[in-house]
Amino acid sequence: MNFSDSFFKKVENKTSVGKETILDLAKKLQQSDMKNEGTLREIIRELGNVTGREVSKEKEDKIISAVVNDQIPKDLDKFV
Repeated sequence: MNFSDSFFKKVENKTSVGKETILDLAKKLQQSDMKNEGTLREIIRELGNVTGREVSKEKEDKIISAVVNDQIPKDLDKFV
């Protein structure tokens, strides 16, 4: 998947997370089992820490359910 610099700029403006951090997280995601609940919880918590946002248990459960059940939008540019 190729992302333009404008995509990274949008994400950085909304989250204060830089391109290198995003790419590092993306690499970790590619190497992870995205159907494994423990792995997903770890990644969600890491994203929360990086962005400085607390993710409630309820929201974490909803995110995991969406990922495991393939309910994530394919067009991430619209998601941001």
